[in-house]
Amino acid sequence: MAQHFLLSAASRTLKLKDIYKAGESAAYAKFCELRWPENDGEAVCPRCGCCEAYSITTRRKFKCKACHHQFSVTSGTIFASRKMEFTDLLASICIIANAAKGVSAIQLSRAVGCQYKTAFVLAHKIREALTQETTGATVANDVEIDGCHIGGHIRPANHVENRVDRRLAKNQTGKRRVVIALRERGGRTLTHITRHESQGVQFAMDRLESTARLNADEAAHWDALESFFPINRINHSEAYSFGEACTNQVESYFSRLRRMIGGQHHHVSARYLNQYAAHTAWLEDHRHDSNGALASRIVRNAMTSPVSRAWKGYWQRAAA
Repeated sequence: MAQHFLLSAASRTLKLKDIYKAGESAAYAKFCELRWPENDGEAVCPRCGCCEAYSITTRRKFKCKACHHQFSVTSGTIFASRKMEFTDLLASICIIANAAKGVSAIQLSRAVGCQYKTAFVLAHKIREALTQETTGATVANDVEIDGCHIGGHIRPANHVENRVDRRLAKNQTGKRRVVIALRERGGRTLTHITRHESQGVQFAMDRLESTARLNADEAAHWDALESFFPINRINHSEAYSFGEACTNQVESYFSRLRRMIGGQHHHVSARYLNQYAAHTAWLEDHRHDSNGALASRIVRNAMTSPVSRAWKGYWQRAAA
């Protein structure tokens, strides 16, 4: 029997003890290397693009020789205004990369030794950076499409005579959402959040290339796609796969998403469900990469993502 990739030595190329053993200077150099790879880790002014800058070593900042603008390695990125040391920041990224089904903010805060609020915002900033990989992306070839209902659980009353039919709209909480997923076989996974699964038709039209061949279940709303793409339909009441028709890979993604939410986060707000869905898709698409490669990819995405409008000053706005 073949060994699972996560059990092999190839999946373990980065260890937490190596991050802390190397120290703050090595972690800082790693961020510089991934922020300015085209200049061999040497600072490039984010304002004018000049490749020559003075190094202010006492504050780990730079001063551009051309426009005299002062900046740091995280200036203008999603980690702008960060207060964590670079070793703790890199360790947090390593922990998130190691978690095959996600990690909760409280667990991250305990592991790194920071406040819960810090870990919560940091994790969401990383998720926002990961979504940049699939922004505007499309899928082609063999693609599976399906929807998964998340949230809006209604706890039944204690006494049976007080219980209501939770299937009726009048007894719903309004918090239930549907994660629509397009998964290319051997490719990437694209996600979208809607209130009803039928709204996924427009998402599919926007993200599918003309060469796509769809696989879907028997839900009637997918019939609208048959005029534009060849579709294999599978009736799950009869079989999970029949010939080339199946949605097993997109169901595999939903399985990981449910386990992430139920086993780690326990509750996910509909407001930020899109980030959790995209994070799960990212983990699923890169499940054969080592943890070192995943951590480097996270840092690279964060260093090329702009300052977050949603998460910079999040707790200050919440307290206002």
